[in-house]
Amino acid sequence: MKPAAPRLLASVLVAACAWAAASAYALDFRAVAADAAVLYDAPSARSSKLYVVNRGYPLEVIVAVEGWVKVRDANGALTWIDAKQLTDKPRTVMVRVPVAQVRQKPEDNAAIAFQAQQNVLLELVEVTGGWLQVRHRDGGTGYVRSQQVWGV
Repeated sequence: MKPAAPRLLASVLVAACAWAAASAYALDFRAVAADAAVLYDAPSARSSKLYVVNRGYPLEVIVAVEGWVKVRDANGALTWIDAKQLTDKPRTVMVRVPVAQVRQKPEDNAAIAFQAQQNVLLELVEVTGGWLQVRHRDGGTGYVRSQQVWGV
């Protein structure tokens, strides 16, 4: 083997490991499918009921185990939900700042299309760099900075 070959092989392995590590940390979000869903402290309907979330509430998937999914909510709480209560269509995001400026274009100086108050759910249409194209349930559409919402 030529001296350059081990370095090339090492470079390829480092790149493959970096790609695998980045993929492992990709966040997986789902939305509540039912009108209301109970979140539990353990993966069983017999465990303690912690609280209820409404349709569309985005939850980060941590792990799935035998029909149950461990999730993180917008406040960082870890809970369990019946897997049948989740969907990935439509994807939603929740405003986490006091007022999000939803703009007509994915630009900081673009005109404001509408404002969304904290905890309002928006349908995720498309991800464009650091911007998200969103739709309000009243029909308004626009772009919001990804840092202003929970669910991506």
